[in-house]
Amino acid sequence: MKLLRITPIAILACALALAACANTVRGVGRDVKSTAKAVEDTVTKP
Repeated sequence: MKLLRITPIAILACALALAACANTVRGVGRDVKSTAKAVEDTVTKP
């Protein structure tokens, strides 16, 4: 009986953790892209 109570909570916790990871990966991608653009702009300055 106790397992029936814990299972949905565990599934929900895993889903929330995975959703948070997806947002973090997207944010890192944006940061890397913006850093690359800043470096490119600095290098191409006359």
